[in-house]
Amino acid sequence: MQRRQFLSWTAMTTASLAAAGLGVAGGTSAQRPADFDFIFLTDTHLEQELNAAGGCAMCFKKVRSTPADFVIQGGDHTFDLLAVDRPRATALFDLYIHTEQELGVKVYHTLGNHDLFGVFPTSGVAPSDNQYGKRMYEDRLGLTYYSFDHKGYHFIVLDSIQPTADRSWEAAIDVPQLAWLKKDLAGVAAEVPVIVAIHVPLVTGALSYGPPQTGHLNQQFVTNAYEVLPLFAGHNVIAVFQGHWHINEVVTFRDVPYVTCGAVSGNWWHGTRWGTPEGFTVVSLRNGKINWRYETYGFQSVDPNNT
Repeated sequence: MQRRQFLSWTAMTTASLAAAGLGVAGGTSAQRPADFDFIFLTDTHLEQELNAAGGCAMCFKKVRSTPADFVIQGGDHTFDLLAVDRPRATALFDLYIHTEQELGVKVYHTLGNHDLFGVFPTSGVAPSDNQYGKRMYEDRLGLTYYSFDHKGYHFIVLDSIQPTADRSWEAAIDVPQLAWLKKDLAGVAAEVPVIVAIHVPLVTGALSYGPPQTGHLNQQFVTNAYEVLPLFAGHNVIAVFQGHWHINEVVTFRDVPYVTCGAVSGNWWHGTRWGTPEGFTVVSLRNGKINWRYETYGFQSVDPNNT
């Protein structure tokens, strides 16, 4: 069996289990949490221009020198599968997967909006293409939502990107995923620390920081977060890590910190984004408690446009 076929079969099999409410990690009972670090890096926006590949390689080399058990990639692996044809999309994914090898550790992936293939009509891709939408991502990287356990912590990765009938997308958690999330959390003991990763933020104040946004407000935050947040009640959710906005921000709601993180690509490889430079987040877990810090890696944009 070829590797791509195997990955596709694995994704379909575990997706079926997830849809059935079995999850990936299964039931999680309390055990004493161990101490470790992991990396949350997001919005790599890997492309063939702007020395993005060199920037990613530089970042990943620094990540590799940072002691960590694993990496969570927070979405937008490439730029921009939404609007390109299949040869370009395949080349971008190949470039990302090759570059990711520099990390040298296990990587858990999160779906970002720019990881949808061919959704914009300008791509020239038909919806009947067997890689359309999320299917290329699933074939290359696996499930779009899942959970796993590590050293006494329960991790949940959510899919915040939903294609729309008008060949665009919106930020939302769909009905089957809501049902899966409820069942997944039901299998986790109340005292087990839970960490969530998502691309588009569930909670953010980012709309307050820049000029007024016109149109596509349904792409700026998860529009049905009001259905998701109550599911966290009664569980020991110690942090939610988010991407999409390319800035560092923490909003605490009902004692849960919602941590929006700066991007590997900064301002889409054009310098800093609202004062947040290119970088990644190091998360430290000690005695069931969580802390994090942001690390830069020295990239210099070849076409700066600081904002």
